Amino acid sequence: MRLKARRVCRTAKVLAALLLLNGSTAFAQTRQEHVHQMSHSAMPFDASKTVHVFRMTESGGMQQVIARDPGDTDQVSLVRQHLKHEAGRFQHGDYADPATLHGADMPGLKELHAGASRIKISYTELPAGAAITFRTADLHLITAIHRWFGAQLSEHGVDARAE
Repeated sequence: MRLKARRVCRTAKVLAALLLLNGSTAFAQTRQEHVHQMSHSAMPFDASKTVHVFRMTESGGMQQVIARDPGDTDQVSLVRQHLKHEAGRFQHGDYADPATLHGADMPGLKELHAGASRIKISYTELPAGAAITFRTADLHLITAIHRWFGAQLSEHGVDARAE
């Protein structure tokens, strides 16, 4: 009886250790894994079926979201719908969706919010997605746009690239 009780106790300890280890990996995910998993909370399209393209320019930059499969009309439509909506919000200094996904302390966000009236934001449809262009003459805001793009590049990982 004692031998059986020891085995049950030992088995319980092993199971408890495995559960603790398994649970701790959920907290040990990388920032890129977190952003990829949480992207559905801020974007209606599938992050793994799209790519974010960031182009920094002398007057700000352009962010594109392109469907990996140009024939995936559902993703293209969702990208266009989302970026058109976001462009309107950004023009008014509303960066709540990126803050939800990347964190409110994301580089550049506070400056973009505060300087919204000095940034011209435009939306353009592309054959397989859409783009938002950010233009300003304010060097401080250009730097904020570049910092914000750089943080997104880093955090989107394989779902993003620079041009």
